[in-house]
Amino acid sequence: MLALEPRVVEAVWQAIKPRLPDRVAPLHPLGCHRPRVADRQCFVGILTRLVTGCSWDVAGRLSGVGETTLRRRRDEWLAGGVFDGLVDESLAGYDRIVGLDLTDTAIDASLHKAPFGGEGTGPNPTDRAKSGWKWSLVTDRYGIPFGWAIDGANRNDAKMVAATLDAADERGLLADIDTVHMDRGYDHQFVRDDCAGRGLDDVIIARRRPRGKGRTKKVLSLGLRWPVERTNSWLSNFGQLRRNTDRFSRHRLAQLALAVTLIITVKLFKWADRWSPQP
Repeated sequence: MLALEPRVVEAVWQAIKPRLPDRVAPLHPLGCHRPRVADRQCFVGILTRLVTGCSWDVAGRLSGVGETTLRRRRDEWLAGGVFDGLVDESLAGYDRIVGLDLTDTAIDASLHKAPFGGEGTGPNPTDRAKSGWKWSLVTDRYGIPFGWAIDGANRNDAKMVAATLDAADERGLLADIDTVHMDRGYDHQFVRDDCAGRGLDDVIIARRRPRGKGRTKKVLSLGLRWPVERTNSWLSNFGQLRRNTDRFSRHRLAQLALAVTLIITVKLFKWADRWSPQP
């Protein structure tokens, strides 16, 4: 997977390193504390688990770190705002180098497994009511996500639109959106009201087909929705997002932020390779 390419891993690590919280090691009277595991090793373990979907135990064995240490380090970084700051920095860098194209944006959600249940999960209507979770994304014209929200698998996609747009608004990008595209699952008046209440008047939603024998054969506009569907596919390639075993929403949001950062980093390297092709 491209997210595990050495140059991608190194670039993300260099962005994480200055954001890590300072930690003063406690003094032991006999000086017999074990040395603290390097942050770089823990980052590799966290990344391995996200990409492959393996357990903490396997990720620890692959990175040479104990699973308890990986969990603790993940929580330290989460409390220090490392993952949120990282994804904001990656989005700002992409906007500065390539440029977010918000003339046409798209919103869509994606359902996935959460076998251990926990906070922010619910019965998946497409998987025999097994426990699952869902993310909702808004992406630019080329599929770069700049706002997202998560909820249980039983949450209606349309009811996550407001939270998704609010996440984009927190980054100051909502006012730059020209057009929003959605599929027919969002064909509800309250969705249009949610968009209008946030200053989005140009909303293209595919109409639901009328029921019964008398339904028309009118061809309805599909809109520009393929970028967000492709982005959902990119994110589904991350094993820990596809089958999430965490129990808290904050952990899932951290994983989603790191996955988005990796996607943007890969895109930036591809952009650079266009102008300086590799021999």
